[in-house]
Amino acid sequence: MDKIIAKAMKFKGCHGVMAQERTAPQEFWIDLELDLDLRPAAIKDDLKLTIDYNQIFHMVRKIVENESYNLIEALAEKIAQTILEYSSVSSVQVTVYKPNAPVEGIFDYFAVKIRRSQDK
Repeated sequence: MDKIIAKAMKFKGCHGVMAQERTAPQEFWIDLELDLDLRPAAIKDDLKLTIDYNQIFHMVRKIVENESYNLIEALAEKIAQTILEYSSVSSVQVTVYKPNAPVEGIFDYFAVKIRRSQDK
């Protein structure tokens, strides 16, 4: 299966269970892997036969910046389900990184990774 990959898209949003996380935007990083057949687009060299990266980026930005979830698991699920609305995408892997999680200690990030497919 072919893939479209988007790595380390960075957005600010209000996601978390603590009160300050719901009001003060913090950074989230998103990685995507979309599984789909890219052959028709490659053969015809036609954007209409694939997924427009710009549309995907702005769709994810809208979800991260304009919606609010207690859990990054729920944020990842919303992104995955929205991407699967593209009928050409057979499955998607979404990773949501939370580098500024309210955890005392030294860490790079906390993250969730989910994979969803058209067949649920």
